[in-house]
Amino acid sequence: MNNTLMNDEAQKKSVLTPDQDYYKDIFHQHANDEYAEAIQLAKDRVSDFLKNNRKPFSGIRPDEMKAKVEIVDLDTPLPDYESLLNEADDLYVKHATAYHLPEYIAHLNCPVVIPALAAEVLISAINSSQDTYDQSAGGTFIERKLIDWTSKQIGYSENADGIFTAGGSQSNLMGLLLARDYFSLEYQKWNIKLDGLPPDASKFRIFVSDKAHFSNHKNAWILGLGEQSIVHVGVDSRYRMDPKQLEKAITAEIEKGNIPIAITATAGTTDFGNVDPLTEIAHIASRHNLWLHVDAAYGCGLLLSEKYRYLLNGIELADSVTIDYHKSFFQPISSSAFIVKNKLHLNIIKHHADYLNPKEQDYDALPAQINKSIIQSTRRFDALKLWFTLRYMGKDKLGQYTDTIIETAEQTANYLENDENFELLCHSDMGVLVFRYINGLDPANYCNINQYIKEKLFFSGEVLVASTKVNGNFYLKFTIFNPLTTLNDIKNILNLIKKTGNEYQQLN
Repeated sequence: MNNTLMNDEAQKKSVLTPDQDYYKDIFHQHANDEYAEAIQLAKDRVSDFLKNNRKPFSGIRPDEMKAKVEIVDLDTPLPDYESLLNEADDLYVKHATAYHLPEYIAHLNCPVVIPALAAEVLISAINSSQDTYDQSAGGTFIERKLIDWTSKQIGYSENADGIFTAGGSQSNLMGLLLARDYFSLEYQKWNIKLDGLPPDASKFRIFVSDKAHFSNHKNAWILGLGEQSIVHVGVDSRYRMDPKQLEKAITAEIEKGNIPIAITATAGTTDFGNVDPLTEIAHIASRHNLWLHVDAAYGCGLLLSEKYRYLLNGIELADSVTIDYHKSFFQPISSSAFIVKNKLHLNIIKHHADYLNPKEQDYDALPAQINKSIIQSTRRFDALKLWFTLRYMGKDKLGQYTDTIIETAEQTANYLENDENFELLCHSDMGVLVFRYINGLDPANYCNINQYIKEKLFFSGEVLVASTKVNGNFYLKFTIFNPLTTLNDIKNILNLIKKTGNEYQQLN
């Protein structure tokens, strides 16, 4: 009997084996009916989520939500997919925050584009890992092509490189890690990877603005430098890093005997959506031989815009850049990237394992993305989502979405400035507006009334706004991140804020 007949016979036996039904839950060639049923039921629940949601949150209280989850017996399986999806509805879907609604205007959570959701089906089912070529052949080169494309948008040459990551905090960690290790190798001839931190590492200093992302602080202690290594630089009237204060801060640290190694500039601050003056900061970094990392997790959307791309001028001078596609490219979580101007710098983090990426392998001929990753070996093929998006929609359409958001935010800022009920702190390059309800109140009551407004709206489920503190004072915050949100939608939200503020005044 030839091999073909033997294989056919084995296939038939596999289909007819008595306990085949026992393995119906595993994704394999005989489980297509099971898979189709599960996916269809899940798809129906997503459709219901879109059709039935009229407000961004159910308003459920934490104690009630906790009680619902606590009574579930995880050791007793449910009888069928219908029961499973019903439970998911009750515990998750009915109370999930609906980012796609205009009444959600709180955090940096974007509505997602449909091509990326189609890609998610392939990604999850086929379940490729992006470690090595033999685990993801097409995926390896699709990811590399997208990294090259992003590098070009930044303004880098063909000498750039990078990798998809789990998020902006991880990418920022990679930026500071390379800054630390590059400085030690280049200027101290000390190899941290082999020998640990140098004796004077406690003197290393990293400069960030007062409004930079908190991941800088966490990453500093993860890297063994401690939060004491972070130097806060003052900001201008729009809460952007002030180059003059940066220069003074660097000089002051040198005079103290400390060692400046890096600057993290922010392109799109979380609280204000503004971009630090990147060109001026880059020139300061160059004069002092400092690594410049740009956290563009939010502001990367400007790369898509012909109209507002100029706001990122100078980003091409950075040594490394953080990109969050799952923020400003309308991608499902997670989809991010870390990009370096000089691909040779990624050699700093390369580590070889004989079973995975042996030292003797020719990586030009047989590439391995794991050589560029620091904390992810097994890594999802998230790049396919962006690939689907660009191939189906194109950069220009995404850029138009970005333009719409920026212009809606500017209209909102002007509206707030002309309404005596509100105080706006500043305009935004992107779409974050910090303001508070005042309505002629005694300033001593501003914090209390705005805290009341936020909590009352949240538990009503009608509107979700964010908040922050500036100089110790409580403010409301709009994050306009949905191109479907109009000025009229925002006026309705502001009217509800006024109504809630009046309610507070009547109660007090």
